[in-house]
Amino acid sequence: MTTAPFGAELRDVVVRYGRKDTERALDGVTLSIRPGTITGLLGRNGAGKTTLAALLAAFRRPTSGSVLVGPAGGPLDDPFENPWVMMHTQLVRESGDVWGDSKACDTLDYYADLRPDWDADLAGRLLDELEVDVRKSPDALSRGKRSALGAVIGLASRAPLTIFDEVYLGMDAPSRYAFYDALVADYTEHPRTILLSSHLIDEVERLFEDVVVIDRGRVLLAEPAEDVRGRGVSLTGPADTIEPFVAGHQVLARQHLGPTSQVTLFGELDAAQRAAATQAGLEIGAVPLQDLFVHLTRKSSDLKEDAR
Repeated sequence: MTTAPFGAELRDVVVRYGRKDTERALDGVTLSIRPGTITGLLGRNGAGKTTLAALLAAFRRPTSGSVLVGPAGGPLDDPFENPWVMMHTQLVRESGDVWGDSKACDTLDYYADLRPDWDADLAGRLLDELEVDVRKSPDALSRGKRSALGAVIGLASRAPLTIFDEVYLGMDAPSRYAFYDALVADYTEHPRTILLSSHLIDEVERLFEDVVVIDRGRVLLAEPAEDVRGRGVSLTGPADTIEPFVAGHQVLARQHLGPTSQVTLFGELDAAQRAAATQAGLEIGAVPLQDLFVHLTRKSSDLKEDAR
């Protein structure tokens, strides 16, 4: 890698759409992407993840606000119509961003010419491992193989900013895990900034160093992954014993089974609270990142259903 990993800054970014620009894909987003990290970009369908990825890759401009991208330690620039920034940024979307009616090898040749840090040997090894026939056109490949081709392009590009937007869709479990392992191995040897959007949070959360959660066009949180994982706690035991420990915390979920209740809280218990909960006979558990995400992005209608 000859170029330092890229970072990104978004300030008060709004993206409008619709016939009269009345809808907002992004609504006042302010966000920093740390250079040299793997950042998980999480959100429900329609939350704004794909729009955010398109802004960083200069596929579109914001309606208002600023988007700046550039190498660590260097000046950040507006990526739109900026050839140098664009050649060092690789976005791979669900479609794979390939020439559907030409041979897959033609698409690979195109990216090899476009990306200064392209690694043909890595591409060849991954194509063999994922069993992608580059003599076929992407349109002739299965959905899974087409997704695998896109994953290979993203990894082999070694772009200082590499964005994978739901690239795993259609890939079977062995292929997905081969992709995750290859991503970690190459990231370790050739540091860069990777933004990974995925709905399969339980599979990929081990990769994340930072986590960004977007909901309905707004950033709910953007923190180091370890901090996010520590933001939730579950308490299990008799309902009347649990209630004193709920005060002062946001309740994400409640479950009842006979006399036993489980409460999921957003927020940490301090050492004294943990000791008191244990002494009271409560079971204290961690909350997986996927569960935290689900609870944080629940719609009001979902919460009303739980209350019934």
